[in-house]
Amino acid sequence: MMRAWQVQGAGEPIDVLHAVEVVVPEPGPGQLRIRVTAAGIGLPDVLMCRGTYPLTPPLPFTPGQEATGVVTAVGEGVDIAIGARVMCVTMFWMGHGSFAEECLVGADSAFGVPEGLTDVEAAGFWIPHMTGWIGLVDRGHIAPGDQLVVLGASGGSGIAAVQLGTALGARVIAVVSDEERAEFCRSLGADTTIDHRAGPVAAAIREATGGHGADLAYDPVGGALAEQTATALARYGRLLAVGFASGHWPRIAAHDLVVSNTSLVGVFAGGYSRAELDAIHARLSALIADGRLRNAVTAEVPFDDLPAALQQMADRGVIGKRVMVA
Repeated sequence: MMRAWQVQGAGEPIDVLHAVEVVVPEPGPGQLRIRVTAAGIGLPDVLMCRGTYPLTPPLPFTPGQEATGVVTAVGEGVDIAIGARVMCVTMFWMGHGSFAEECLVGADSAFGVPEGLTDVEAAGFWIPHMTGWIGLVDRGHIAPGDQLVVLGASGGSGIAAVQLGTALGARVIAVVSDEERAEFCRSLGADTTIDHRAGPVAAAIREATGGHGADLAYDPVGGALAEQTATALARYGRLLAVGFASGHWPRIAAHDLVVSNTSLVGVFAGGYSRAELDAIHARLSALIADGRLRNAVTAEVPFDDLPAALQQMADRGVIGKRVMVA
């Protein structure tokens, strides 16, 4: 048996997460099991508690998308050694997430921990930085000198985009909601910041870019903030639609994109082959090795404090990335 956090109803994390003892899962073909040393905490985990995330499994289930750990068992056809140290995307959609002492992982979703990252740093690294790479490089075609606006810049997705944009030579403008978050983003390399509560965002973006506008806008927020940002894109600018933390995707008329010669670009990290993901892993690892990229974990959360930590995220009281530690 093992300890795990289990969602037993739909609601706020503090109300629906329960500590339970469950049977240690056995990996099937193409799967492996890890002893969790650290688990990334993200907004999708909050949405799974509420039952609103698209990949929420049937009740009861253990959430947790991201983890670092040591391989304890492998299923048929898996060529990964017992004892290997990996970072991974868990099989959370089957109810075997990382908020437990052990969890299941698809072998194609397990990667070696890059040299230079601790288990805690690695646990929250892969999903946001892999998505950031796909958005900025594969879909956004970022170039040195580009004016990059990052919405929700102090959250888990945003901090990856701020750091990657800086590492790839862009001028990064972080959009946040207060000075504490602004200072945090500047510490990650943002060249300037905008408080979206202080006034019209589009005007602030144009001012921050000297009238040029944003060449790229990385958007994990959606909603009205993204819609306003879309009006401050430079010619050929791209709004990268990554997520909808606000509750809905931006609604942007095709006519507005046509007359401004701008683009709305979808960013989805699913459907990439293992070879493509290995190439992204190699590029990110090289940036870490060069000292140009790190993961900004702002708090380590003990296993027993997970519901409170998730509730604080649900209440929008978190800056940066939090990680549950074993």
